[in-house]
Amino acid sequence: MAAETFAAIYARAAERKGGERGLESIVSQPLPAAGVKALSDDRVLSAVTKKVFQSGFVWRIIEQKWPEFEALFFNFDVEKVLLMSDEMLEQRATDKRIVRNLKKVMTIRDNALMLNDIRISHGSFGQFASEFTGAGIIDLWAHLKKHGARLGGNTGPYALRALGIDTFLLSRDVEGYFRAYDLISGGLTSKQSLTTIATTFADWQAQSGRSLQELSQILAYSCGDNRV
Repeated sequence: MAAETFAAIYARAAERKGGERGLESIVSQPLPAAGVKALSDDRVLSAVTKKVFQSGFVWRIIEQKWPEFEALFFNFDVEKVLLMSDEMLEQRATDKRIVRNLKKVMTIRDNALMLNDIRISHGSFGQFASEFTGAGIIDLWAHLKKHGARLGGNTGPYALRALGIDTFLLSRDVEGYFRAYDLISGGLTSKQSLTTIATTFADWQAQSGRSLQELSQILAYSCGDNRV
């Protein structure tokens, strides 16, 4: 079964969300390319760390504690984090002001190292990320998974979305659509499934001129249980 045209998906989403005006009011935009390039590495490290800690935990609690995370980890200055010893990290992992999880705390330095490597080769993570557009976004996902710590699955993509970097997300509604139309089978994050999903989103981009973020949201609004 082939994927629908974007026009058909948009029409259904608009019908479910109070018309085109209602739909457009809840669709958000990613940063422009210049904004992505301007992202500072400390904000990138902050965003990926937040998503690592939110994974499998109550997001609201992490949000409430986030000012303390910023303070305890030097506002996620990459060079300062890289100078933190194992002993310092272990001490931070016992601090009641944050969520005390040693394994996740250790990822902060690991991901700082990844960002430092990218800075050396590309100038900054923002410069690096700006090179991945359209279907190529899954290659950025793969880089985060391979070279970062705990950034596989949805964690890496959700961090990119939080930073304003254009990406689709594999939400339950998005996955449900691709399975309902028999576009994928087996594992959601297998190479074959990801390639099919990314190529389909690229086709919808060509049809609509919209960002991956908009397309992902509109697709999710067109199916599942999220009616007005």
